[in-house]
Amino acid sequence: MTTTGHTSTRAGRRPGHEGGIFADWVLLVTIGEFLGFLAPALVGTLAAGTSPYRFLFAMVAAGLVEGAVLGTAQSVVLHRRWPALRRRDWIAATTSAAGFAWLIGMLPSTFDQVWLDWPTALTVAVAAVLGCLMLFSFGFLQWRVLRHHLARAWRWIPAVAIGWAIGLTVLLAVVLPLWQPGQSGIVVAAIGAIGGLVMAASMALLTGWMLNWMIRHEPH
Repeated sequence: MTTTGHTSTRAGRRPGHEGGIFADWVLLVTIGEFLGFLAPALVGTLAAGTSPYRFLFAMVAAGLVEGAVLGTAQSVVLHRRWPALRRRDWIAATTSAAGFAWLIGMLPSTFDQVWLDWPTALTVAVAAVLGCLMLFSFGFLQWRVLRHHLARAWRWIPAVAIGWAIGLTVLLAVVLPLWQPGQSGIVVAAIGAIGGLVMAASMALLTGWMLNWMIRHEPH
């Protein structure tokens, strides 16, 4: 980042918002991600049993909704800190990342007949690549917006990847033991919603802490 760009960025901060934004971020991002995640949780329940390709399309569409809601919540906090940050750019980046992440995440189950016969080493390698693409998509696309307002914004990329990795791990730890064969769609969706809330809070806590740390350690 150039000195001129950094100076203009600092000048674009809103007076009175020089302190941390951790609490606002955790609250609004948890709510935003929880509400957004209800879309894929509901669609996944309703679309279960359809063809794999229709299910893929439905989940990606629901993921776009999730990303739009999450991006809107995040942009509220960020715009308070940096009034020059264009909220629609952040929302577009987050929406695109969510759709891409759901697409990548759905590929293994959609094309399971293709990879089941692959050698184990190849399966693991492809899974690792897909996992990295899914986890890093949010941070990378959001970094393209954040870099104009925050020095060393590249740190946001691994921070968001770690946040989502923790959030998804917590989600699976909550829902997998609770989901049982023969449960009604309402029960399945309710369990998914509970898992989504815990996931949202976990991701918001980690990313909020990192964003707050990045702001406090900006070079002067």
